[in-house]
This record gives sequence, structure tokens and C-alpha cells, in this order.
Amino acid sequence: MQADPGLFGPSSVTWQAHSDPMMWVAGIRALYLQALHPRAVRGVVQNSDFRTDAWGRLMRTANFVGTLTYGTTEAAEKAGARVRRIHSMLRAADPDTGERYPVDEPELLLWVHCAEIDSYLHVLRRSGFPLTDAQADRYIRENRAGAALVGLDPERVPADRAALAAYFEKVRPELAAGPEALEVDDFLRRPPVHPLLLPVRALLWRHVARLAYAALPPYAHELYGRPAPGPATVTRQLRRAGFLLRRVPARLRWSLPPRHILRATARLGPGARPAPYKAGG
Repeated sequence: MQADPGLFGPSSVTWQAHSDPMMWVAGIRALYLQALHPRAVRGVVQNSDFRTDAWGRLMRTANFVGTLTYGTTEAAEKAGARVRRIHSMLRAADPDTGERYPVDEPELLLWVHCAEIDSYLHVLRRSGFPLTDAQADRYIRENRAGAALVGLDPERVPADRAALAAYFEKVRPELAAGPEALEVDDFLRRPPVHPLLLPVRALLWRHVARLAYAALPPYAHELYGRPAPGPATVTRQLRRAGFLLRRVPARLRWSLPPRHILRATARLGPGARPAPYKAGG
């Protein structure tokens, strides 16, 4: 019996792209971008333990993305069902109007999804991960399957770069750096850590968070009120970071938790190992 390739499978662009170490920078960019939607970020700030469990939250997010990408179809569906169940129980409150609303409103889920996919694709390509425009469109289209698992109608989710850009143009008037966004910004710049880890935060995390912020679109820098280096400088920094991180042997990187790639290749065989040159399918 053939092993289950999961939601995407080894021939997908997603399978190759999500193995890249620059996904960590992309994930932080996504958090910065997501925080600019006032209704969406209230759901996080008012229901999350991110202030006291920073590493745990990041690992849970990485585990979810890894399960959807490299887990079996059953594992991906269970992960999606768990997220839908949790979201269905949560509410957020607008401090100005007193309105209470569910955090799983389709428009909020769509914003979170698009901010993630845009960040993953933008950081990977800008840092030197080789994807043609056609492969980038395919990546966006593939990830409608993941959007469906968190409760979205995939037909309403952008399916290519043009549709994704149009979505951001449409939603931009709703974006603002309110108190919750600034709280997320402060947290990402200086997450609480054990005193023994303060040097690591100063040397490593600060650089990663600064790079993720710099990779945001200019309108996000304007909303946050903090400048960033010029685009050419940011691109050089991203390419330098990508070059250095990709020099770390893949087997070593994949051995770090949550180890989804190693489990996937054990299930499907060595031919399933992700690599940038396979992104063409």
C-alpha cells in the first residue's frame, strides 16, 4: 500500500518551500503584518498567552504548519479540526464600541491566512529561494487547501499573486497600528526570556526580528511609525541571512523539533526529501 503523501505531497512547491530555514524570519514577518488588522490582533492579545509563553506559541505555530505540510492527511485534518474547535470558543471585544465578536469570522481568518502566505513567499523569494512567478502562483494556489482546514471557503481565498495583491489593496484602509499592534511589536522586539538567555535574545533574536520587520511592505513601516533600511539594503540582508542559514546541513536543521520532515521522509522514502530544485514539480 502506498504511503499517504498528505495534504500537499513531495511534488508540491509547498513541500519544498516550507523546508527552508528562512521560514522562521517569514513567520515573524507574518506576525508583524497580522497585528496591523485591529479586529484580528484583538483576538490574539485578548485570548493568548504569548506574553508568558513566547517560545511555546512559536513552536505550536511551527508544529501546525509542519503538520499541514508534511503530516498525513489524517494528521492535517485533525490539526485543522483542533484549530477550528478552539477558535469557535473564543471571542474578542472592541474597547471603543463594546462589540464582542467571534475570532473565527471569515474575514479575520482570511487576513491571517493571506498575511502568512504573503510573508512566506515574500521572504523566501527575496532571500534567494528559487521560485519562478508560475511556481509562486502555484504555491499560493496549493495553500488554499490549508485555508480550508481552518474554516475558509477555498474559492474565496486568493489563488495567485495578482489576486493576493488585490486582496491587500482592498484591505489596506482597515489596517492600523493600534495599542494591540504596538504591544505585539514590543513583544517581538523584546520577548520575555530567562535571564540566562538574555545574551541570545540580544545577539540572535533581535537580528531576526529586525530583519523580519524590515521585510514588511512600506505601508506597514508607516503604520508602525518605525523606519526600515532601504529596499536594496533589506534585500542584501535577506540574501545574506538566507545564504548563511542554508549552509547549515539540512539533516541537522531537520533534526530540531518538531522534526516533521524527518518523519515524512521516513514514511515516504528518501526521494521525498525536500529541495529547492524540486519546486518545479
